[in-house]
Amino acid sequence: MTTDTRGLAGVIAGQTALCTVGQQGVGLTYRGYAIADLCAHSSFEEVAWLLMYGTLPTAAELSAYRARLQSLRSLPQELKDVLERLPATAHPMDVLRTGCSMLGTLEPEEDNVRSQHDVADRLIAAFPAMLMYWHHFHTSGQRISVESDAASTAAHFLSLLHGTPPTAEHERALDVSLMLYAEHEFNASTFAGRITSSTLSDFYSAITSAIGTLRGPLHGGANEAAMDLIDRFADPDAAEQGVLRMLAAKSKIMGFGHRVYRINDPRSDIIQQWAHRLSAGTDGRLYAVSERIEAVMRREKRLFPNLDFYAASLYHFLGIPTAMFTPIFVISRTSGWAAHIIEQRADNRLIRPGSEYIGPEPRDYTPVELR
Repeated sequence: MTTDTRGLAGVIAGQTALCTVGQQGVGLTYRGYAIADLCAHSSFEEVAWLLMYGTLPTAAELSAYRARLQSLRSLPQELKDVLERLPATAHPMDVLRTGCSMLGTLEPEEDNVRSQHDVADRLIAAFPAMLMYWHHFHTSGQRISVESDAASTAAHFLSLLHGTPPTAEHERALDVSLMLYAEHEFNASTFAGRITSSTLSDFYSAITSAIGTLRGPLHGGANEAAMDLIDRFADPDAAEQGVLRMLAAKSKIMGFGHRVYRINDPRSDIIQQWAHRLSAGTDGRLYAVSERIEAVMRREKRLFPNLDFYAASLYHFLGIPTAMFTPIFVISRTSGWAAHIIEQRADNRLIRPGSEYIGPEPRDYTPVELR
């Protein structure tokens, strides 16, 4: 019996020391640390350091790393000019993809000044600036300052978005989500980045490949699709009837199930707790609708919510436009992508899988004038 390996399902495509995903008795870990422990006691900057350097930072290292990221938030004028010329109708993921590629032409890795860690830090620090500069220019005509005194990436992003520092609760909620999205083994975007790296291409090209892959609704774009679903229903009863109709029509319900996890997504419980916590300051509709959709999917399809489902309402409660949900994923996952690029380069072999040919048998060619 032939095993169905379409989409590389079940195929071990390489080795990594960065992350475990869905292993029985282990669940999700970054460099051996359980995701629940990291989210309870750590921060996104600590996780980024852990992924790229292999150990948790000391207090001095963490302070220096946060200061370094803070110093890298500015954008070259040439990049600002490009961001202004991108259309207001562009998807924010396209903005980050273009911004990453443009920055690579202005600050190339091959200039023998920047190390791969330098490029990784620069992108983590610059992505919020790219997104917010483009957003404010095209929504209000403002050329905002993209620097801030915020110590954390989460606070910096929310400060640029809203123009005021976030509450401690909002900062922590976004910070936890950044940790949850930071790394996830050989997912589609990470694998795309590793493939690009395996050709000995530059760091920016590998990240650009990953961003393009993450853009799809079957990967990073699922949180945007989940928000569109949740927000269309006026109350939980309407949500139940609507989802039942969608299931009867065999429509795909985004934000449920996972290619690797079989019982539950360990990230979902954590993000759901934060979504519930932030819902207290709202009319409660979105969270109540989310809970009912989850109940219907468990009852009807035995499917569990993945990280994207409750992240959608959490980001909405933080006042983040839906189109920016996946770009936040980019800001976070750049730490994981960077760690994978570094790991790939350390023991590189060109990634070139084979394929099973299912086309025509060999046949003779007849020149066009004889046909």
